[in-house]
Amino acid sequence: MFGGDDQLLMMVIVGGGTLLVTLILGFAFVGGDGSSAALKRRLSEVGNGTRRAPDKVGHRSSARIQNPKGSSQFIDALARKMLPKPAELRSRLEKTGFNISIAQYFLITVAAVVLLTVMCRFVYGFSLFLAIPVALAGGMFIPHFIIGFLGRRRINKFMKAFPEAIELLCRGLRAGLPISEAINTVGHDSPEPVGKEFRVVADTVRMGRTVEDGLWDVSRRIDLPDFKFLIIAISIQRETGGNLAETLGGLASTLRKRRQIKLKIKAMSSEARASAWIIGSLPFIMFFLLWLANDSYVMTLIHDPRGIYMIGAGLTMIGFGVMVMAKMVRFEI
Repeated sequence: MFGGDDQLLMMVIVGGGTLLVTLILGFAFVGGDGSSAALKRRLSEVGNGTRRAPDKVGHRSSARIQNPKGSSQFIDALARKMLPKPAELRSRLEKTGFNISIAQYFLITVAAVVLLTVMCRFVYGFSLFLAIPVALAGGMFIPHFIIGFLGRRRINKFMKAFPEAIELLCRGLRAGLPISEAINTVGHDSPEPVGKEFRVVADTVRMGRTVEDGLWDVSRRIDLPDFKFLIIAISIQRETGGNLAETLGGLASTLRKRRQIKLKIKAMSSEARASAWIIGSLPFIMFFLLWLANDSYVMTLIHDPRGIYMIGAGLTMIGFGVMVMAKMVRFEI
């Protein structure tokens, strides 16, 4: 399909693009000046009641962070200007549990667009008129989908261990511990990510803020009505009094019942979900079988621009069908 020079040129371009993406991702995730470690050290010193004099390296690091001409600051400002809703994006990034900034997300998106453009143009032979829109759509959708998947997975893991964490909180209150110490116990004894979030609340209380403030800060990352019920129950008990352990015990029982109902709905809708998987995978299975039987017949769809548009229309209709079926089997409890 390609001559010797064309193959060499394609290998050089693909290799260069891969190296560029690797360097950008490495800079995005590994780059830094150790400021987060210094922040953790200062928080630890405040929590232990000790304080050390800041060293000169810390001053240089702080000055470098505050320098508006730094590369990270410039990329972050550029991303904020280009993105329509940076606050919502920051909230979605925090829900993943990873320390991903807007600048890093912007770099990953740009790298994905560049890599997809190179692949569509030089590997699959798309024209620039078709390769650029496909790369833009794929490069923006793939990071968005991955961030959403990581956030949903973390919230689901939180919900599985949340009722047991509330029970542990109730036992601590019944044993006579104050609410702050009970939250600290939950943070050290509960699995992740519940333990991590409750440890953040305990650290917030040590810094002098109220329990409600720390819980509301966590609720931005754990956007769940069940978690907000906990905050409201603690706030009402602080204002009006009453047996907080009994209130939280009832909340834990309610959450367990809701989870049982969700599992029952998932079991009852398993047939519909299996049908959706089978129907959605049939076009791809048939394409693969036809390609094994007669590849020249199937590759006409790839080489002919009209076939590309037909594939795009088919994938779009399949995507809408999958979304409709997903909505049909999803219930809010």
